[in-house]
Amino acid sequence: MAAFGSCNIGGLPGFSPPPPAPGSPTRIQIEELLTQVQVVAVRGDAVGYERGCKSGEGCVFGPAWTDDYDGPGGHDGCGTRDNVLARSMTNVVFRDGTHNCVVLEGTLADPYSGAQLGFTKADAGKIQIDHVYPLSAAWDMGANRWLPDKRVRFANDIDFNLLAVNGTDNQSKSDSTPAQWLPPNGAYHCFYAGKYLSVAAQYELPITQDDHRALAAIAHTC
Repeated sequence: MAAFGSCNIGGLPGFSPPPPAPGSPTRIQIEELLTQVQVVAVRGDAVGYERGCKSGEGCVFGPAWTDDYDGPGGHDGCGTRDNVLARSMTNVVFRDGTHNCVVLEGTLADPYSGAQLGFTKADAGKIQIDHVYPLSAAWDMGANRWLPDKRVRFANDIDFNLLAVNGTDNQSKSDSTPAQWLPPNGAYHCFYAGKYLSVAAQYELPITQDDHRALAAIAHTC
């Protein structure tokens, strides 16, 4: 399966969504993805989610941005965060002596705001790495039953589940799913819908009825 590079959709009188951003999936592609995912009434509430990996913490998705996993970018000597930054940005500058691993500078075409953002390692929080299908949501929707290796792969999947985005929107999104949050730039709604559904289909994670309604509404604008 190929990965695709509060949600009042069209609820206002005269509302006309902006044209989808270049590279967005079509309506047919999103609707096909909608048929591939299971739909459940509500998000689960599984116990035991603990992202932290300090002593005594659950570390249920493994250490953040580890290189120790089987999958794209794994075991290549570079951390996952740097891999995502390097593949997402232009004008990338690497730290000398790191074998093109540690990203010092670059320019990001932000997929949530549409803005061109400059990145420097000295101000690293300006650009963050988002799990499109949030880890806590995945845990509630079935990842709590996965083997640890699969959870670590999911948390570091640079092909499907990770995007470099502006830090403000990443913090605003937090662990929200599409019924609760969409990129503020409407031109990227189709892109985001395709990305979210691609992750769900790839990992056989369900989506809620509310998320299905929100994503189906977006499909009509694509």
